Amino acid sequence: MNPIRVAVVGTGQSVGNHLRALRNLGSRVQVVAAVDLDEARVKAVCAEYGVPHWYTSTTEMLAEEQPELVCIVTPPATHKPLIIECLEGGAWVFCEKPLCRSLEEFDAITEAEQRTGRYVSTVFQWRFGSAARHLKRLIEDQALGRPLVGVCETLWYRNEAYYRVPWRGKWATEVGGPTATLGIHLMDLFLWLLGDWREVHAMIATLERPIQVEDVSMALVRFESGALGSIVNSVLSPRQESRLRLDFQRATVEVNALYRYDNENWRFSLPEGVADPEALAAWQLLTDNTPSHHDAQLVEILDRMESGKRPPVSGPEARRILEFIASLYKSALCGRPVQRGEIVPGDPFYAAMNGALEAVGQ
Repeated sequence: MNPIRVAVVGTGQSVGNHLRALRNLGSRVQVVAAVDLDEARVKAVCAEYGVPHWYTSTTEMLAEEQPELVCIVTPPATHKPLIIECLEGGAWVFCEKPLCRSLEEFDAITEAEQRTGRYVSTVFQWRFGSAARHLKRLIEDQALGRPLVGVCETLWYRNEAYYRVPWRGKWATEVGGPTATLGIHLMDLFLWLLGDWREVHAMIATLERPIQVEDVSMALVRFESGALGSIVNSVLSPRQESRLRLDFQRATVEVNALYRYDNENWRFSLPEGVADPEALAAWQLLTDNTPSHHDAQLVEILDRMESGKRPPVSGPEARRILEFIASLYKSALCGRPVQRGEIVPGDPFYAAMNGALEAVGQ
């Protein structure tokens, strides 16, 4: 089969993750172009990674190169128009998180998918490491019993210099603070593993950084299964870590890493003094060690492109985390629990994560 033609839009800080992943896919893909408004930067990135063509216009690139897949690695406020333009231009899309600024924007993207017959997948590579996928199968098979307690902590550190980038720290352009932009990876994994959530009760605060959005959030979550969870997202934590702990009836499974993991970052524990060879044997069936890198998710996207099927972390699977984040912000800003499904068209939090239309220029 001919390689899939891929273009990258946005050559800032995160573009290396995408270009290295694409390089790892070998002959399955052909990276044909990169786009950035900064001509000097896109030229430098193309030279470093051997990308043959550079552009400062996505419209021009789509017309000239006709890519089949576009990786969007630009600030969040630009995602919706770029996604729709790429879909209409003939490409599927692999877009960095958060996919867009609101549920309203997500539903407009869904309409564009339906109209064009092409799909958008959100970058959530933590789902695609072998350990997480193994645990998902164990949960579906009830091999560890019911989930009871979950702890999800994204404790990162971002100084004031990080927020001097003009689009960061503002509701209109960054969408939110660590809840929407950093902790979204681990929260997506949390919700994917534990299933549908029913209710969230949250607080947010801007304690230290001179920004509009929060620099810390905390939430309690009730899942449809009855399990309870706690979530912390922070950019104020000097000793950085990403930690997910899930307590089941028969065992605890946890991962402690920072930006990516492999099997060595995971830990399986039985209750003290309890021998449960069946549960232990189920966990030890994990033998493959695929790290949580972008290429693992890209492989599945390419497979779905070839079969014409919706890719993973797309459609309702991608909308779930955006609805959860909007509900977390609504709970924090309104001072009450929010139920899943409560935010619908006409609700201020449907159109903006902070419920303020003027904050996003509408």
